[in-house]
Amino acid sequence: MVRVQLLTLGRVQGSDDYLLVLREVDGERLLPITIGEFEARAIERAARGVIPSRPGTHDLLTSVVQRLGGVLERAIIHDLRDETFFCQLELQGGRGLLEVDCRTSDAVALALRSDSPVYATEDVLRKAAVLPRQELADPLQEDSDADGAPDPE
Repeated sequence: MVRVQLLTLGRVQGSDDYLLVLREVDGERLLPITIGEFEARAIERAARGVIPSRPGTHDLLTSVVQRLGGVLERAIIHDLRDETFFCQLELQGGRGLLEVDCRTSDAVALALRSDSPVYATEDVLRKAAVLPRQELADPLQEDSDADGAPDPE
């Protein structure tokens, strides 16, 4: 398994969908996942550390797990079938380890709230990960002319 973290979140132009992009912690691969507006807002609030005056669904679930003496050990994105990601939460509590199926967007929202890691399997990354575009990673490319030589200053 490979640890991933939130890289960015933004609206897909011309759509009601949002794009959640996770990046492997010790590598370059990016895992783009399309999510809905409600899920995007929940992730954004958690990423910014916003504490609502009244708990939302993800805040409520985080609180319930904690009040029951449980801990979200990690979230694992373990499968991709028919363009749908499958994820599970691993909760540690009085009865041992409990695995709970969930949507990836919910897992990320909960993991951010509880400061828990998110992982993706190699199989999922092989199927869906992309590498950043080279020209975006190389700032000298933008200052080059057609023959590849840097522009004179």
